[in-house]
This record gives sequence, structure tokens and C-alpha cells, in this order.
Amino acid sequence: MHDLAQNIMDNLIPFFDLFILALNIFSIVVLIWGVIMAGIDFLKSERTDRNRIVMARQNNFIKSFLGSYILLSLEILIAADIIESIIKPTFQDILKLAILVVIRTVISYFLHKEIEDALKDKENEIEEKKDPKQN
Repeated sequence: MHDLAQNIMDNLIPFFDLFILALNIFSIVVLIWGVIMAGIDFLKSERTDRNRIVMARQNNFIKSFLGSYILLSLEILIAADIIESIIKPTFQDILKLAILVVIRTVISYFLHKEIEDALKDKENEIEEKKDPKQN
């Protein structure tokens, strides 16, 4: 029975290697897409004539938007590393995975705070437009 399981795993390893490679490439594509979208938003934002405070708020929102793509890209990398550490468990893979999880957790924490602040700023901006007498 052990030989059968080992034989199946040996036959599946090339498939998993390709899947890991595909996940790594997909992670890069997600990251590049996020950079492109944030760049487009930044260029659109810079073309408008607004005061610097509104532009700074918009830049913070764009930064949070880009951060969400970075975080998604890291999540995909972590998934690929989990699969790799399952099929080829080495200490180096496990250490790399642990470091990635720590980095992802720290980025996620601060990104969540920034997104909350950006949403609050956006809500305040909408409220100011609705009722400018309130402030």
C-alpha cells in the first residue's frame, strides 16, 4: 500500500510543479495588474485640478488599492509555497513559508487600517458634499 501511495505521489509531482509555477506566474500577473491600475488611477488623479488635501486623500486611496493587490499576490505565493512544502518538505521551504506568512500578516494588518482610514475619508468627503453647512 505504501508503494502505491509513493508511486502515485511520484507521478503527481510533475503536475504539482507545473501548478506551483502557474501560481507563481499568476501572482506576478496580479501584482503587475495592480501596479498598472494604480498607475492609471494616479495619472487620472494628477490631471484634475483639485486642492492638495483632496489629492493626498486620493493618493492614500490609490495606495490602499495597490496594497490590496500586493496582498492578493502574496496570498497566491503562500498557496504555492504551501503546496510545495507539502510535496517537497524541506526546512528551507518551511522557513520561507513562515517568513511569507509573517510578512503577509503584517502587511494585512496595516493595509486593513489604511483601507479603513481611506473609507472614512471618502465617507467624510461625501458627507461634506451633501451638507457643506454641517462642517
